[in-house]
Amino acid sequence: MSIEEGFDRAVDRLWSWARWQVGLTQGKSRLGAAAGFQPSIATGGLVLAALAYQLVSGGLLLLYYQPSVYPTETLCGQAAGTTSASPAAWCSTYYIAHSVPMGGVLLTSHLYGAYVVVFLVLLHLFRGYFVGAYKQPGGRLSWGLGVVLLLLTLGMGFTGYLLAYTQLSYNATQVSVTLVQALPLVGPSLANLVIGDGTPQSLLSRMFAAHVVLLPAAIALLAFLHKRSPLFPRAFASLAKWGLLYVGMLLGLATLWLWPLPTFAGNSGVSQPATVPAWFFLWLFKLVDFVGVTPEVAMLFAVVVVLFLLLVPFLDRSKSPLPRDRPVFVFLGTSLVGFFVLMTAWGDLAPGVPITPSEAALRLGPVLAANAVAAAVFHWRYQHAVRREVAEPHRVLEGRSTGIRQRSAFALSPRLFSVLGLLVAVFLLPFGLVLPFLFLIAGVLVHLAESTKPEVLGKKPTDLPPTGDTVYPFVAFSAAAFLLIVVGLSVFG
Repeated sequence: MSIEEGFDRAVDRLWSWARWQVGLTQGKSRLGAAAGFQPSIATGGLVLAALAYQLVSGGLLLLYYQPSVYPTETLCGQAAGTTSASPAAWCSTYYIAHSVPMGGVLLTSHLYGAYVVVFLVLLHLFRGYFVGAYKQPGGRLSWGLGVVLLLLTLGMGFTGYLLAYTQLSYNATQVSVTLVQALPLVGPSLANLVIGDGTPQSLLSRMFAAHVVLLPAAIALLAFLHKRSPLFPRAFASLAKWGLLYVGMLLGLATLWLWPLPTFAGNSGVSQPATVPAWFFLWLFKLVDFVGVTPEVAMLFAVVVVLFLLLVPFLDRSKSPLPRDRPVFVFLGTSLVGFFVLMTAWGDLAPGVPITPSEAALRLGPVLAANAVAAAVFHWRYQHAVRREVAEPHRVLEGRSTGIRQRSAFALSPRLFSVLGLLVAVFLLPFGLVLPFLFLIAGVLVHLAESTKPEVLGKKPTDLPPTGDTVYPFVAFSAAAFLLIVVGLSVFG
């Protein structure tokens, strides 16, 4: 066997294993259930799990949050019984972070969770793009719903960014409204819908209503229509297992890196921070920094990208969903990903810095060129493999059989993976999930009980039983037992 044949065979083996693990293989594997766990298929379930946590954590935050720009008597640094110098929205957020038991973890995990949801939705969308999910029966409608769900998820991030009512979020929202106004045709009407009568209270109220009621309802409906496989019973068991692990890791990160709440909007005693949006809008803000690019041009580009994603099922006329048979769309997809990553990093490192056309060409040109070369080589490589299969079928069959053995050696046994998942779950539940999240719920319940007025019942505060000594262990123990049962059923059920 020549060096070239050996290299080709090694590449075939590696690609066969990677293609199955990522979910690029059509139909079922020849190895059946023993072919291993396909990580990318779980992205949709992870999105649902992340959204579920956002719903729970957001509901707990609503117990204390006040969507108002006016002063409040909620304690956020001022003397008891006096009104705050800061808006109630910011003051209540400060109160959650500093006075509510484990409120800082709850607030931080909700913020980080929002970032994760956007990332997972993007990952799920582009995974479907590259594997040609829209070519399956019913895939066009599901793909269109997925693109709309991405827009609604970005809308959740946009509306939620203002609710803490920091100077940074207020400035970014004002710039974002200007960009919304630049949308073709619908921009002015949509901007008026967002800002209302033009007062800060109207803006905050409408953002709050959209974030808490309108957008979640739309996301729930479209997610139900988008999901193409039954949720119960096995999908739900798997979702519960990996969802619990996700929550545990999220709360662990939130505990280690609490979000430092910036100063409130309107605080004239501090310098104005640089206007920076959430990370998933950095690319659009940076695009406006390009010399000659107006907000209208930037928003027109965004509209073109959205239209391209919506029309991909109709533009891609290839019969095969495999990336090797769709070089043009692979190039367009990888170029979009590279563009977004580069612009996001650029916007974070140099916000507001003007970019000349020569600088833009110098930074973006190599990305496009590298993607074009990679897509061309990728397509040529497998066209070469097809020609070799026609010319020497016996060698290809030999390579395929070797590839199957190689894939079985690398593939993860589902039972082994489930056992490993159970061990990781048992480790993370006490340290990352039960202690922070369930003690957080217990702390909220205790705090609500202690904030009532027992004098109405003829009792003094000193006559009340030490609720914290009994509620904390009881809730933690009950929830830990319940979660362990759920994980056990999901693994061995």
